[in-house]
Amino acid sequence: MSDIAHTPLQTDARVSDYIALLKPKVMSLVVFSGVAGMVVAPGFEDKHWLLAATAILCLAINAGAAGAINMWYDRDIDAVMKRTSNRPIPAGKIPAEEALSFGIILSLLSVMTMGVAVNWVAAVILALANGFYVFVYTMWLKRRTPQNIVIGGAAGAFPPMIGWAAVTGDVTLASIALFAIIFFWTPPHFWALALFANDDYKRAGVPMLPCVSGIKATHIQMLIYTLIMLPLSLVPYWLGIAGFAYGLTAFTLSLFFIYTCARVMFDKTDKSAKLMFGYSVFYLFALFLALIVF
Repeated sequence: MSDIAHTPLQTDARVSDYIALLKPKVMSLVVFSGVAGMVVAPGFEDKHWLLAATAILCLAINAGAAGAINMWYDRDIDAVMKRTSNRPIPAGKIPAEEALSFGIILSLLSVMTMGVAVNWVAAVILALANGFYVFVYTMWLKRRTPQNIVIGGAAGAFPPMIGWAAVTGDVTLASIALFAIIFFWTPPHFWALALFANDDYKRAGVPMLPCVSGIKATHIQMLIYTLIMLPLSLVPYWLGIAGFAYGLTAFTLSLFFIYTCARVMFDKTDKSAKLMFGYSVFYLFALFLALIVF
């Protein structure tokens, strides 16, 4: 991997540069789904607020740390992609080695704090999520296979399971169901992005599905995953960890998710893909909000 040499490094990185290194937009979704897993877990009402806050803080820091390591490793391809070229490392705001050290220290600190302050089951899952994102997705799969986001997407599916384990100290069918919702949501979400960022991924040599298998094959796989989301999103209701109002909300949200995918399949422009990508983010937030409320 070649170092980025075209932009002179600044010596006065700002706090905002380090915050950007933590991928705050991604972190917000991670934290929210983790909170949802915690709130629906049995015994949450008896959990001390300080321990709950500590668990969420550890989850947020760990997610950010994994993002920082990801930016360190992907600094070469980030530099040639329009949507990532202004990230702190390729923009010359933070040295690559400093970003790596920052990510490693935060990773270790968050896992150890989770283990000592909350419980070691949650800490082990937290470490697994971090390692999966860094080693399995970023370093192994991302540049090698068009199924990178399918397998690697498991890393982003751990937060509600971590939130659940932070309360209960175990892993159950209910927490696995929450994991599965994010796991199956991830491919159509990222493939929608890949459709309108196709040139970017080609320029960087990242084998996203549209680049390798073509647009039509991507559309078919996106539809399969969005169809799976309809019954899968209802599993929390069937398991009894959410009420009827959640089930109705999940059903409605999932139907519209399928509709946005169908629009993509019949639209030869990027407009519907951008709509589906934006809706997919809203979909997951709304789904887990309904889980918390209902």
